[in-house]
Amino acid sequence: MGHSERNYEYYKEILGKQPMPFAFVDLDLLEENAKNIALRTGEKKVRIASKSIRCISILNKIFQLPFPFQGIMCYSLPEAVYLSQNGFDDILMGYPCMQEKYIEQVCGEISIGKKITLMVDCAEHVKKANEAGIKYKVIVPLCIDLDMSTSFPLLHFGVNRSPLNKKDKVLSLVEEILKFKNVRLEGLMGYEAQIAGVGDNYPAQKIKNKMVKFLKKKSIKEIAIRREEVVRGIEEKGIKLRFVNGGGTGSLESTRQEKCVTETTAGSGFYSSALFDNYSNFKHLPAAGFAIEVVRKPKENIYTCHGGGYIASGSVGNDKEPLPYLPPGLKLNQNEGAGEVQTPLISDASFSSNLRIGDPVFMRHSKAGELCERFNSLLLLSNGKILSEVKTYRGDGMCFL
Repeated sequence: MGHSERNYEYYKEILGKQPMPFAFVDLDLLEENAKNIALRTGEKKVRIASKSIRCISILNKIFQLPFPFQGIMCYSLPEAVYLSQNGFDDILMGYPCMQEKYIEQVCGEISIGKKITLMVDCAEHVKKANEAGIKYKVIVPLCIDLDMSTSFPLLHFGVNRSPLNKKDKVLSLVEEILKFKNVRLEGLMGYEAQIAGVGDNYPAQKIKNKMVKFLKKKSIKEIAIRREEVVRGIEEKGIKLRFVNGGGTGSLESTRQEKCVTETTAGSGFYSSALFDNYSNFKHLPAAGFAIEVVRKPKENIYTCHGGGYIASGSVGNDKEPLPYLPPGLKLNQNEGAGEVQTPLISDASFSSNLRIGDPVFMRHSKAGELCERFNSLLLLSNGKILSEVKTYRGDGMCFL
């Protein structure tokens, strides 16, 4: 069954008897998204961003697909250990950590042959990793986090991550790394958040969309030059990098063009959460969602559901609220939004469903993996049936941040 046939009746027929609320993943659409991610990234390898998945079973299913997916980028050191102990390898930390306990746990995994690479952007990070390496008698792989934001007059276009925004700053840290015996520089990562994580096709925002596209175009050229210069400078010091990582779901087309990049990263594109509807250069399919129950009907055009207030992280705005998905023609009441215990939904002129008390409304989370922080399990669907129910990180008793 194609995506166009996955309407309200399709999902209600499969899921209508499940206790609500629940979360689900349509494996057929997930696989289609994986295929499209592979096509968008060309010949580059794709590292999976686990923060956008947060489910061991789904990670395993993605790696079983016949596409060039290799390695994981995780968001927490305890998560890295958890993934390593569940059979995953080639794990790259997306963020630095100074917690001695967690770094030592990672060194314990390295000591039995697992490949876990720590992220660094300052001398303090390097020193802490080296101390743990000495204690566990291992060489700790390191990856330098290169800042990829672009500075325009009166505008910082990007996010506040690494302080290493110039070649000389990176090479100074390389020199610091070379002073220590129990660490080794193996990778460089540059995440162009202003390209990968910023939509440029929002409804009714033509002027803003046009400006974002302009800024993206200028930024893409500038950061490609920066990354190439940094890679060349590192290689001139006699260091052969194992990998150069870049990009995210929203920037695969531009990141793949950079010759020095050996791998891209993707995560949100597998579930294709609601924020990723607002990009002009690609469209993925809504493979994940959740259901809440209609429990009240206070007015003719208002359907009040129980729960649903699963708000996404980041800057505060309406785009961080969950999106009513099916049946079509429903929208949030902006005076109440998606609430902790109830979410009223307003039907518009296009609404044609015979929605009743007790029926499900299917919603989509604004961001991908954060949905799993609200549910212990995911119902996995394929070919019109529930195949299984699998645990999320939360269902495994894990809460990493």
